[in-house]
Amino acid sequence: MTTTNLITGGAGFIGSNLAQRLLSQGERVLVLDNLSRPNVHRNAAWLRRSFGTGVELRIGDVLDPAAVRECVRRADCVFHFAAQVAVTTSLQNPLADFNINAHGTLNVLEAVRQRPNPPPVFFTSTNKVYGDLSRLSLALTDAGYQPAEERIRRSGVSEETPLDFHSPYGCSKGSADQYVRDYSRSFGLHSVVFRMSCIYGPRQFGTEDQGWVAHFMLRALRGEPISIYGDGQQTRDLLFVGDLVEAFLAARAKIDACSGHVFNIGGGPANCASVLDVLSRVRELTHSSARVGFEQWRPGDQRYYVSDTGKFTSFTGWKPRVAVDQGIEQLSEWMSTVAGPGASDDADAASRLESVPAAAGGGAA
Repeated sequence: MTTTNLITGGAGFIGSNLAQRLLSQGERVLVLDNLSRPNVHRNAAWLRRSFGTGVELRIGDVLDPAAVRECVRRADCVFHFAAQVAVTTSLQNPLADFNINAHGTLNVLEAVRQRPNPPPVFFTSTNKVYGDLSRLSLALTDAGYQPAEERIRRSGVSEETPLDFHSPYGCSKGSADQYVRDYSRSFGLHSVVFRMSCIYGPRQFGTEDQGWVAHFMLRALRGEPISIYGDGQQTRDLLFVGDLVEAFLAARAKIDACSGHVFNIGGGPANCASVLDVLSRVRELTHSSARVGFEQWRPGDQRYYVSDTGKFTSFTGWKPRVAVDQGIEQLSEWMSTVAGPGASDDADAASRLESVPAAAGGGAA
């Protein structure tokens, strides 16, 4: 029997990459997405064109309990990615941010809980649940900010780090994160939380507020000014989206062991770089002379965040395979097809998708 996977926010960057992998191995995918995030309709059109009837697109919202129940009823596995994804947007409209991220997640969990045999739920959380990590003692090095403590410098930030929600976005995603975890303890659901670091790769239409590597690439290709918030020495671990997809599949294969657990997922210490180092690589690949400016630090920004993925590796054997330079090259190759000279990609097919207004929630992560 063919597995049917529900992906909320499945037209988004991460959702469309996961959908591609599942469809390529013969599984069915049901996408629930309101297509509110800019350019995700292009991903939806690409999935439709590439996989035909194997993928079903339901234009709807996770804030609509009836739509969620109808989709969950048909699912053998639920990947819940639909979210409001930007700290800046959460500061402008905290109530909408809470409704989408927390209430929307509860709608999904309740729909799953009501099933006689509930399907497993995989939820994408964020490293922002740890706050700005100002308690870490840092030193500014040639490689950017680095922890003074050797253990963290060697392994990264673990799941044992205290939660310290900072910004409405951190609060809403953190609340959802804890609900997903607790529904495993309280109701016996098979649920897994991934606290993700910087994910990048093809099908990411990055903006200044979210998806910064793709945003840099897009601006560089167009020769447009690039703004860096802070001093650019912030250190991040980068994870190529294909490796993230492998992590989802590894957790699904080991669901009995992984259920009820939270995992930090990122590139780890082997795949970390400063923002300025990444920008330098982007400009080199795109031969860009785009002007770079510096702005004030943004609320809750972490000067250092690198994931300790050791727990997830111990549960599943998963490790990142794509090095940062290799991954950025793949992003550059794809981005040139959608933003470079003569780019067309999915624009024509996307224009034929049903037009919907930018709704409140249920968009793509």
